[in-house]
Amino acid sequence: MKDMAAIAEAWKETLPEIMDRVTGVGVWTALKSSVPVAHEDNMLVLGLPSDDSELMGHLRLPQVRSAVETLMGKKLNETINLVVINGTAESDWATEKKRQEERRKLQQHALDRQRAEILAGKSWEQVYDQLTRTYASLPNRSMPQVRARYFLEAVEVVATALQETPITDDLAERNFARCLERIAQYTELPSAYVALKVLDQSFKG
Repeated sequence: MKDMAAIAEAWKETLPEIMDRVTGVGVWTALKSSVPVAHEDNMLVLGLPSDDSELMGHLRLPQVRSAVETLMGKKLNETINLVVINGTAESDWATEKKRQEERRKLQQHALDRQRAEILAGKSWEQVYDQLTRTYASLPNRSMPQVRARYFLEAVEVVATALQETPITDDLAERNFARCLERIAQYTELPSAYVALKVLDQSFKG
């Protein structure tokens, strides 16, 4: 973080030029009420007093952001990214950074979960398709011994998939159950029995 006294002075000197580039009473009021709070990692953090928080939207307008970043960047001889916060103290910026980190973690968690669900769904969909294709290719599949051999092979396929793709969410659980139901349908066996054999095989593996 750079010396805030120097940043405040640079803001004071640049503000008239910034105001010349933008229009609107609300925009001008917001700019005049703004206080430089921090300057770190190429971010210029401008804060507004809590009583003026309704003015924050004016500072986030594209033309205002462009004027501030361009002119303050020129003044400080570096690339500037504007950040607008509610409050004018360093503690307000610390609170905002904590909020941003929490939001980032929540977003990353959501992305990770979505990615896992997609991968799980794709994997179990492939297993389901494999079960279907294998059964469709069987000759004499009406014979019990043929269905029995299919059952043993299908149990092995699903048990292996279960080892490679553990059940971690509701979507994977439903797709896993769908595969078990498909085997049960083809072999005319109770689905719970199919599940028991698959689970037993996966534990042995």
